[in-house]
Amino acid sequence: MNKIAIDLGSSVTKIYKIGSGIVLSEPSCVAMNTADSTVKAIGEDAKRLIGKTSDYTTIVFPIFEGEIVNEKVAVNMLKSFLYKAGVKNGAEAVFCVHCGFDKATEKVYQRIADECAFRKVSFVESPILAGLGDDVSFSEYEPAFCIDIGHGVTDIAAFSSDGIIAGISMNIGGGSIDVHIIDHLADLYDIKIGSLTSEKVKLTVGSLFDTDNQSMVVSGRDITTGKPCSKVVYAPDLYFPLQTHIDKIIEYALLVLGKLPAEVSAVIRKKGILLAGGTAKIAGIREYFANQLQMDVHVGEEPQMSVILGGGRIVGDPVLLHRVKAEV
Repeated sequence: MNKIAIDLGSSVTKIYKIGSGIVLSEPSCVAMNTADSTVKAIGEDAKRLIGKTSDYTTIVFPIFEGEIVNEKVAVNMLKSFLYKAGVKNGAEAVFCVHCGFDKATEKVYQRIADECAFRKVSFVESPILAGLGDDVSFSEYEPAFCIDIGHGVTDIAAFSSDGIIAGISMNIGGGSIDVHIIDHLADLYDIKIGSLTSEKVKLTVGSLFDTDNQSMVVSGRDITTGKPCSKVVYAPDLYFPLQTHIDKIIEYALLVLGKLPAEVSAVIRKKGILLAGGTAKIAGIREYFANQLQMDVHVGEEPQMSVILGGGRIVGDPVLLHRVKAEV
């Protein structure tokens, strides 16, 4: 069966193929030659060049904060990924999209789909797919609630098998936390680190347990002298940038919860909420959300894969796909 699901993320693109499972998970970036705009590397090969390129090479991220900002590069990148994943022309594809999916965004995706020779495309919001990917039970009578923290965007929504009941998409995610960590460590230790190091330190020692004291050595450039240097970074050093962004996500989650009908709110309070996305792997984040929202919070074994696994389930279920697909 030539059916696939695609999560075209700001940080990572993932592809699920019916009969094979997840066949690709690679960084959403492309290394370009600045002289003639030719492609030098795509995906993992391009990511390894971040921070190491000359003036003749630039790293392009065609998806920024959930939006396709460079359509031409996005097409080239996706074509390369499809070829690598062994996806043939004429595939039926389900795209993961953010809450608030609109006509303008649909047109961009449709043009990309045409360039990639898809036979048919559908669109489903990420909270629904995350729920499916983590086996959260929901039906027409039993809604669910999900907070999907992506790299560039966080989607928050209550949903049922009829689609989104109430939801919001906000441009805060793992990437904005990484940027804050870079600035924060510069203030603390006079060390300038890159985005790859920031992401690594966040996932390695970042914690929302206020008693956590894990540490790791990070390397970068001394801001004062300009020389290479290394510093020991402790979990408490990252608490402020983590808390700042997570508190903002919680603020918007409470806004969405406050818009729900009383019956829906009662069911969700009983069931709890699902936390998805790679940022959900940070130590203490589940407990922090549970304490702030005063309800149970569930995190899957691989929260960074929840959405694409849900895409794999729904692309093989045409009845459910017809019910929950985004209509604009």
